[in-house]
Amino acid sequence: MKVYADLHIHTALSPCADEDMTPGNIVAMASLAGLDAIAITDHNIALNVRPAIKYGEQFDVLVIPGMELETREEVHVVCLFETLEQALDFQGVVHKSMTGLKNNPDIFGRQLMFDEEDEIIGEYDDMLLCATDIGIDDVFSMIEGFGGIAYPAHVDRDSYSVFSQLAFIPFDYPYKFVEISIDCKSDIIEKYPQLKKYNLLKASDSHDLTQIDKHDMYLECERLDAKSVIEALKNNRIIYERTEPC
Repeated sequence: MKVYADLHIHTALSPCADEDMTPGNIVAMASLAGLDAIAITDHNIALNVRPAIKYGEQFDVLVIPGMELETREEVHVVCLFETLEQALDFQGVVHKSMTGLKNNPDIFGRQLMFDEEDEIIGEYDDMLLCATDIGIDDVFSMIEGFGGIAYPAHVDRDSYSVFSQLAFIPFDYPYKFVEISIDCKSDIIEKYPQLKKYNLLKASDSHDLTQIDKHDMYLECERLDAKSVIEALKNNRIIYERTEPC
């Protein structure tokens, strides 16, 4: 089946996201956009996934538990999981590897946590916009061990990408795709010839509601569930409705 998906969306728990990026607002906007599946991928944390899943059930949108991990090398990596429990277990590992510095909301923005009624229940104190002590050489196999998948985020960007930080895709990266942003330029392959070997997964990296939209891309999945979406990614079943993704 065709699954139209946006697998990189931030809630207001990410301090760089707008405060109206509540779980309920995100899922409702995804439904209006015609998306079948989304992933909630806040920076180094998964605490707003549970209410998003609840709203996904109401709006008939699959919500996949996720996280945008920042590695030791300051590379952003999208991590997706089959279950919320797996995501929260990995979150425990991530937070043991963080700096322990406190967030300054006046500088970085508030880090808002929500309940299943879409109400703010508090602010997360530790700074989430920071590198962890998890290295890029370890993260892909580590997430496999948690039953999920991890892949480089927005490789076309000039910051926090594998190319901006490392100048190459890690040699032991096990999959045949990487993520690009929706505003990726058409000369991306010319700029980074290594990408000739990879399919390109488009994602919005949404930090405000206006960025959530249906793309001209779908995943070929057996069913509409997180396991099938992850399997489609692992097997590179990413299909564009026109010839080129950029």
